[in-house]
Amino acid sequence: MNEADRQLLRRSRLRLVRELQVDSLWDALLTRELFTPDMIEDIQRSGSRRDQARQLIIDLETRGSQALLLFISCLEDTGQDTLASFLRTSSQAAKQNPEAIRPSDLPPVVLGPVGLKPEELTAVKQDPSKLTPGKLTPVVLGPEELWLAKLRPEVLRPEVPRPVDIGSGGFSDVRAQDRLRGNADLAYVLNADPCGHCLIINNVNFYLASGLGRRVGSDIDCEKLRQRFSLLHFMVEVKGDLTAKQMLRALGELARRDHGALDCCVVVILSHGCQASHLQFPGAVYGTDGCPVSIESIVNIFNGTGCPSLGGKPKLFFIQACGGEQKDPGCKVDSTSPEDRTPGSDSEPDAVPFQEGPGTFDQPDAVSSLPTPSDIFVSYSTFPGFVSWRDPKSGSWYVETLDGVFEQWAHSEDLQTLLLRIRY
Repeated sequence: MNEADRQLLRRSRLRLVRELQVDSLWDALLTRELFTPDMIEDIQRSGSRRDQARQLIIDLETRGSQALLLFISCLEDTGQDTLASFLRTSSQAAKQNPEAIRPSDLPPVVLGPVGLKPEELTAVKQDPSKLTPGKLTPVVLGPEELWLAKLRPEVLRPEVPRPVDIGSGGFSDVRAQDRLRGNADLAYVLNADPCGHCLIINNVNFYLASGLGRRVGSDIDCEKLRQRFSLLHFMVEVKGDLTAKQMLRALGELARRDHGALDCCVVVILSHGCQASHLQFPGAVYGTDGCPVSIESIVNIFNGTGCPSLGGKPKLFFIQACGGEQKDPGCKVDSTSPEDRTPGSDSEPDAVPFQEGPGTFDQPDAVSSLPTPSDIFVSYSTFPGFVSWRDPKSGSWYVETLDGVFEQWAHSEDLQTLLLRIRY
């Protein structure tokens, strides 16, 4: 599926989940060969109508370049003309206006220079230090989502004042005394040096009784990320082969530290994983003893109650672990990348069967808006329910790509844009 159609589905997900009548769609989806019978059964096992609709929209992104048009036809076949017309019109508008594919409901919050002439703006972009204090103002108000200052290691040198690029054409003068935090009118600004703590949990060797195999290649991932976040001026700490209790203890210790003088916190977990019941953050990761720890419980350790010194500051979680057992064969696309790979005998998944937790929950849709665990960003190596591939010789595809993207573009792009580049 091309990026325009993918963004359209993501922007429309709330409405689709609310209005989509899935029961009448199954035969049409099979007839047009958009999904296989096994895929339909998997979606039907998702739970309530809303859960099934949500999973259907997520899975639709993997069904090829014609998936959106075929889905619209299925809607028309089943009498859901309002939704079909909405998607068709939106798709045509996006093709006429490429900017429409940007997630308009999630505008970045930036500081923009005020009252600058064109030649002055050009000079500021070339040399941010030429921007004088007092010429910045909030220009966009965004929702309660994570919009980070651009990570620019070359301007994070402590011996000089460090203007930090935090948006298109915008620069934050870090010499200003007022450090505004938790204000939705402003982007996160990474002023501190060091920027914050980074904890990497690298589980490679698992207890024999757990039935989990050795994660060969994970040490390569760990070293790449240790070096990358060190270059980004984080204080990196690596802990290896932790049981579930030890993982929770290490995370709790990190949360209880005083982050008052720091600007950000990063947690990286490299382990086997599985599905897990959840409210907001899907999935779970395994300790070396074979006991799962849900991503939701990990994130909650760093909420405003458990970690007050990180209040109003970005908390980033990178999870290299499977979200389930399904394997996505992908679809044939044109690519100019010389490093494209397909899952083969040399690649290993981090998959473990689904673990059902107590109770049944109605999972919130689309991008979560989190008042209590706010300022949270979770990046998964795969979709919920799918395996995550790891090469024993070069590490996981996710970490390899993440490291490469950060190396090439972290000096010029914000975090969300960087993560949109991570594709296989």
